[in-house]
Amino acid sequence: MRGRKIVLFFYPKDDTSGCTRESIEFSERIEEFKAANTVVIGISKDSVKSHDKFLKKHDLLVPLLSDESSTICEDFGVWVKKSMYGKEYMGIERSTFLIDETGVVRKIWRKVSVPGHVSEVLSVVTGSDG
Repeated sequence: MRGRKIVLFFYPKDDTSGCTRESIEFSERIEEFKAANTVVIGISKDSVKSHDKFLKKHDLLVPLLSDESSTICEDFGVWVKKSMYGKEYMGIERSTFLIDETGVVRKIWRKVSVPGHVSEVLSVVTGSDG
C-alpha cells in the first residue's frame, strides 16, 4: 500500500452500537477518503465470518481485518486492560492510526469517541484541520 495513506481504525466488537456507527460513518465518507489517496481499514478480534455478516448487514464499504490472536492489536498498543462494573478484562481500546504514504504513523487517536471522529480524521487526511 506504499504510495497511499492508510487510516487504520481498531474497534472492540462487530455489530455493537458504537462500532456499527463508526464503521457506517467511515463507509459513508469512503469516497472522500479515496479522493485523498487514502485507504480505510477496520480491525477487531472478531472472526472473518463475523466480519462478513457485519459487512453485509450494514452494507459497509470498508474492509475489515480479523485479529483473533491479538497480534496486531498488541503491536499497535490497543489491546489493553479495561474495566466495567468493577470487573477487569482485556479488550480493544477504540483507536485510529493515520499512516503516511511511506509507512510512517503520522497521527494517533486513542480512546476515540465516535461522534465527530470520522470528520476529524478526514480533515487531518485532507489537510483541512486548521
